[in-house]
Amino acid sequence: MRLTSSVALCLLAAVSNAIPTPQEDPSSASLPTEASSDETQAQDQLAQLAEFAAQSTNETLSQNEKRGGCSLWNLSVRREWSTLSKKERKAYTDAVLCLQSKPARTPSSLVPGAKSRYDDFVATHINQTGYIHYSGTFLAWHRYFTWSYEQALRDECGYKGVQPYWDWALSALVGLENSAVLDGSDYSMSGNGEYVEKAGNIELSGLPGLPPLELPTGSGGGCVTSGPFECMEVNLGPVGLALPGGATEANGDGLSYNPRCLKRDLTDEILRKYSNATAIAHNILKPKDVYDFQMTMQGYPGSGNIGIHGGGHYAMGGDPGRDVSTSPGDPLFYLHHGMIDRVWWIWQLLDKKTRTGAKGISGTGTFLNMPESANTTLDTIIDLGYAAGPPVKMRDLMSTTDGPFCYTYL
Repeated sequence: MRLTSSVALCLLAAVSNAIPTPQEDPSSASLPTEASSDETQAQDQLAQLAEFAAQSTNETLSQNEKRGGCSLWNLSVRREWSTLSKKERKAYTDAVLCLQSKPARTPSSLVPGAKSRYDDFVATHINQTGYIHYSGTFLAWHRYFTWSYEQALRDECGYKGVQPYWDWALSALVGLENSAVLDGSDYSMSGNGEYVEKAGNIELSGLPGLPPLELPTGSGGGCVTSGPFECMEVNLGPVGLALPGGATEANGDGLSYNPRCLKRDLTDEILRKYSNATAIAHNILKPKDVYDFQMTMQGYPGSGNIGIHGGGHYAMGGDPGRDVSTSPGDPLFYLHHGMIDRVWWIWQLLDKKTRTGAKGISGTGTFLNMPESANTTLDTIIDLGYAAGPPVKMRDLMSTTDGPFCYTYL
């Protein structure tokens, strides 16, 4: 959804009336300060926080009268999947299928298994996994990655819409298979996999000295049986796919050609425990610095909590959903990371000056600084390889309305 001139003018008028003056300090006076344990109340808190972030964005852009940069005149608005019309949903999944039909740009000498433009993105994620999780670039890298995927859908497949997101809290309330995003209809992101008998839980390997974390399995496990991606092939990976019973499956470095069906094992228990409305509100309201924010989101090692980020991934389950490296092989990945970005966007705008600048970055260039690496800074380069470009500095990725970006969220 892009704003027409008439809508932008109406929005500008509404913003001028709705935004409190700086002297009123709305962030400290009227917003919640602690996540409610009641899911309904937590949902209301999230709506209030998102509204504040949207108003803050609009207020900033209302001061930009030039149409050459990001302004209310060209702002894209990302919306939750369930709020899209059936026509809008199908346009999105058609564009994804289109991207999967186009030839890869990644040389086969580097990634033999990359057969499509869609695979270019999966290959880049595989190659950079050790540098973009539990690192200083985690949030910004995935922001740029998801946006670049959106641009490929638009520029290469004629998609006219905007990247949607998946609000896990909504699915947690009704159940994954009852949610619009995963009900398996033609207007969903496809649904569950065929039921497969399983023996034992999923075990996530802990760091040295830490015990593994056990997660329940779901109600599927096999090939996706309906919806737009029923016949989709996953070509790359797995690299470290967690299987029921504690086993792990790998296909070497994951870069060779390994065609197989898309599998899901939708697990309500995981989503309801780790990615409910209270957990999301807590992730926004409790952390006061970016280190705590991104570690809470990914799960502090040894805490027994996989965070809202892990909650979404492991609630998908299946292959490649449970494989950290190959996870973009499931098209739902991009809606999941749209929500991750939305949570970061809200958190940033509660203290915009601090959280979009140098103090909004914490960490080094490697997974939990293993091996030791330099600190990430505003001048650190993000390069998406053959998936997209050009390489950009972290400073250009810290706001959704600066650098290459011009989008907000509803």
